[in-house]
Amino acid sequence: MRPFSKKKYSGTAILLHWLIALMIICTFTLGLVMVNIPGLTPTKLKYVAWHKWSGVTILALACLRVLWRLTHAAPPYPAGISRWQISAAHLMHILLYVLIFAVPLTGYFYSLAAGVPIVYLGLFPLPVLIAKNRELAEILKMAHYVLNMTMLVCVCLHLLAALKHHFIDRDEILKRMLP
Repeated sequence: MRPFSKKKYSGTAILLHWLIALMIICTFTLGLVMVNIPGLTPTKLKYVAWHKWSGVTILALACLRVLWRLTHAAPPYPAGISRWQISAAHLMHILLYVLIFAVPLTGYFYSLAAGVPIVYLGLFPLPVLIAKNRELAEILKMAHYVLNMTMLVCVCLHLLAALKHHFIDRDEILKRMLP
């Protein structure tokens, strides 16, 4: 077992980062698949339930991640990283954190406004915080879609930046988040 390096994120931060990233990719993909299934088939209903459960799980993991981040400092940037790149990285991380919360929350409230409560894993009913409201459901549906597309763009930019640092700049940025 390697000792923890101050140049890397902690094992917990790395685990939460990659677990949330994988879940976002899977949930996004499942969302694209399920909305393209016509009608209300048993398969579509199963996928919708999985999509909601995954969103709730992402939200819970995001809460853990923020708590961890608030109590554990990020490793310093390698020498030679320009001020504008550090500022851009901070801005992107803030935006990603906002989206990691906003996407599942808009999905949750969209479901409630559509009159469909969420029962996590088919066992635990989540609180119904708003009443059924068709007009609000349409607004939240669009917000959920727009936020998802925004997250897709941000995740792609985040990935491209990490790969640029690794393969072009050959610095330690990507290695800080690798297990």
